[in-house]
Amino acid sequence: MYNPASTVATEFIDHDEILNTIEYAREKACDTGYIRSLIEKSKECKGLSHQEAASLLECTDEECIKLIFETAREIKARFYGNRIVMFAPLYLSNYCVNGCVYCPYHLKNRTIPRRKLTQEEIRREVIALQDMGHKRLALEAGEDPRHNPIEYILESIETIYNTHHKNGSIRRVNVNIAATTVENYRRLHEAKIGTYILFQETYHKANYEALHPTGPKSDYAWHTEAMDRAMEGGIDDVGLGVLYGLNTYLYDFIGILMHAEHLEARFGVGPHTISVPRICPADDISKEDFPDAISDDLFCHIVAVLRLAVPYTGLIVSTRESPATRARVLDLGISQLSGGSKTSVGGYADNDAEAEESSQFDISDRRTLDQVVEWLLDTGHIPSFCTACYRQGRTGDRFMSLVKSGNIANCCAPNAIMTLKEYLEDYASPAVKAKGEKLIASELSALSNPRVIEIATRNLELISKGNRDFRF
Repeated sequence: MYNPASTVATEFIDHDEILNTIEYAREKACDTGYIRSLIEKSKECKGLSHQEAASLLECTDEECIKLIFETAREIKARFYGNRIVMFAPLYLSNYCVNGCVYCPYHLKNRTIPRRKLTQEEIRREVIALQDMGHKRLALEAGEDPRHNPIEYILESIETIYNTHHKNGSIRRVNVNIAATTVENYRRLHEAKIGTYILFQETYHKANYEALHPTGPKSDYAWHTEAMDRAMEGGIDDVGLGVLYGLNTYLYDFIGILMHAEHLEARFGVGPHTISVPRICPADDISKEDFPDAISDDLFCHIVAVLRLAVPYTGLIVSTRESPATRARVLDLGISQLSGGSKTSVGGYADNDAEAEESSQFDISDRRTLDQVVEWLLDTGHIPSFCTACYRQGRTGDRFMSLVKSGNIANCCAPNAIMTLKEYLEDYASPAVKAKGEKLIASELSALSNPRVIEIATRNLELISKGNRDFRF
């Protein structure tokens, strides 16, 4: 139940500890011997403490930064290989009762067109996404108990899962909605969602309250403790994130690692994903109003150190970032990308200027999904549409145990190949299909497990013959 007097959040996000860590990191950042020892420690792939990671992030020695980046690439390759999971956001409604000063959905914004999709409109959006080739969505909605109650969210999830068009189907619905009760998280779990995602925005309590002056989201404890309630409700895959630029980067970087440490200590499993969005312009929101916005170089540094600190956690970068920036962070730790995204309500099916006016933020990477897939193929990556772990119950501690042991590759590699094959057969342009087939042949020959090779080869043949009931 709602507990506005809770102090749990300020216990695991300890303000004084963060300030002490900042001081410690700035002192240690100049000790290249210590920094190199942390880099060596990270190669054990057991993670780093928030103090150790902060020290790496504050390091300015060029040679040490180069080593950090090289190690991030090695760790990324060890856990995720060259696979990149693809997804797209689906905005259901931009009605919102909160007063967040950095989001155009805020209650006082009278210029943005307000819209909420009907179930029929949701079906149209899903079909448009299926026709692009997407299998995994991140459901988004503003917080509004009257327009967007939990019943609406649950009905929408059911609609998404039950919408089938040609060979298309959405196999995993991740959910990014406002903090709610244990009972509502239990209902989301029963609706078979994938990951529950909630961005903290900033962990600095005083700044958080200034940035969220009105609405339910203004309660720091209620928002920060949401992941605890989600896990109590049975959701074992949760996704964290801060919006870099709202507050000083180092404070929030330390905060998100302390949050991950708390989840690991209390529930035995850390965050399934960590997202790294940066403040960007939208409607009545200007980036110039946020002096703590971070540079591209610092953004890359953050991604690389996150990969060293939480080596088995998925790292997500969205179309907020430009193609050039997404290319820079691709090998530094990123394992999930959005593609062909629309951040407006009804943007996929309508695809017009009026729908675009309801966007939550401006998109920097406007390439189509097929163009993103081609870019990934050209850089030697496997665009993966796999949802096998979710469908087979490999979530929470079961997923993490497979990742930490290194055995996840036996599942992920063949599934990535098979779902790429499915995309190539059903959605790809001829040029992309030719490139994809070449990569699949190369990846298949690189598999070493005879049983895995047998299953993958059989299923690739089934896919070529039009069968979509192959084993994931």
